Amino acid sequence: MDSQLIMRIALGVEYNGACYCGWQSQPNGQSVQDELELAIQSIALHPVRIHAAGRTDAGVHALMQVIHFETSALRPMTAWVRGVNAYLPATIRVLWAHTVDENFHARFSAVQRSYQYVLLNQSQSSAISYDRVGWYHHALSLDLMQTGITYLLGEHDFSAFRASECQAKSAIKHMTRAEVRKVGDYFLFDFSANAFLQHQVRNMVGALVYIGSGKLPTESMQTLLQQADRTLSPPTFSPNGLYLSGVRYHEQWQLPNTHRQLSLL
Repeated sequence: MDSQLIMRIALGVEYNGACYCGWQSQPNGQSVQDELELAIQSIALHPVRIHAAGRTDAGVHALMQVIHFETSALRPMTAWVRGVNAYLPATIRVLWAHTVDENFHARFSAVQRSYQYVLLNQSQSSAISYDRVGWYHHALSLDLMQTGITYLLGEHDFSAFRASECQAKSAIKHMTRAEVRKVGDYFLFDFSANAFLQHQVRNMVGALVYIGSGKLPTESMQTLLQQADRTLSPPTFSPNGLYLSGVRYHEQWQLPNTHRQLSLL
């Protein structure tokens, strides 16, 4: 590409992660990143490499993932939305496109990430939404989980909820939102932090389910944080109900809406 003509484009993307090995590009090509790069290249007519706000694991969905790429192709913004979507599978969609300057980076410019976890609490799992919600068959107490989740707020060492293969340099993160509410047979968990560790949300939900079912006392959440030992925490919960719901950036980038709420079935 001619460096004098390079533009940086940010895209807002949603996807159903059930069919993919995760966000990050893989040799077998079965990642969300691979599909998006191929589709963008079909419009740009040159190779592109995209960068994302965060890497979601296999089976994890996104209501709002933010990515950026560089191109020398002069295209209207609609081409980066409707044009790219024409080359994507039905499980991935570009929602908006916006030009940004060379100092913007989808990952490093982000100041906050948000996740939602949807948990179906009934005796049988759902055939219709099996790959879009987590499931637990015993009754759960909303009051107990609402008490337990408050211990997660603030700055903590989240090693107790960190995957063994996590490559983050530090396990200390600042949680600005940790809430759970009940909607019919569903529990909806909302988390926001400056950044998240690998499997962190799924591991926190696993601990909250233990608290909600009475297997652990509510104060055990504080104990787990203090012990900072993953081997003492409950098992990792299913990825099916996990959604990257938003990424916050400073207003200087003037991006379109970068946060979405899930509409329950």
